[in-house]
Order: sequence, then structure tokens, then C-alpha cells
Amino acid sequence: MRKDLFTITSRYYTVETTQLTTAEGKTIVYLKRRRMPQPEEFVPLQEHRVIEGDRLDNITAKYLGDPEQFWRLCDSNNAMEPEELTDEVGSSIRITLPEGIPVNTNSDA
Repeated sequence: MRKDLFTITSRYYTVETTQLTTAEGKTIVYLKRRRMPQPEEFVPLQEHRVIEGDRLDNITAKYLGDPEQFWRLCDSNNAMEPEELTDEVGSSIRITLPEGIPVNTNSDA
């Protein structure tokens, strides 16, 4: 895997790469298929109720501190197209921890 292709904040950071060598000897590096995580694999923190004029980049900046992390909300809400999340006024967007981050349920901590 070539971790130098993407930053740690990229949705493709953990996706393995493979390569193809053409008949002319040119090597083409490409990504293997990315597994779409299931929404139940994310720990919910809160919900955002969509209002008129909401934009996903602004919502992501507000809750995650980075407007370019909109794909995290897409993943945790099972949205293939980012616009799906803000199309309907009144709908809810789940704000979650990143995939694989467990919540500490130990009340003594």
C-alpha cells in the first residue's frame, strides 16, 4: 500500500493500491475498491437538523472542524452523493465518531 498517495484525512488513506504494467512497460498505480462502511459501524454523537440553505461543507466545518471532511458524514449517513444529506429541509444528519473509534463506556474513566 502506498500511504504517500493520500493524507491521513483522506477517505482513501487506508485503501490499498495495486498496479498494472502496460504492454509498453508503463506502470499504472490505482486504488483497489474501497469498502463502504455501514452506518451502524459508527458511534453517534449527535444529530444535525437540516435547515433551509444548509451546506454540507459548513456543517462539516461546524462539527468536525474541517469542511473537506464532508465524506465522513456521507459514510456515517450512508449517502453516496453529498447533496442527499441537505436536500430535504427538516431531515437529520448523524454526526458520529470516525469509523472504528470506540466510545469509552467505563463510567470510572
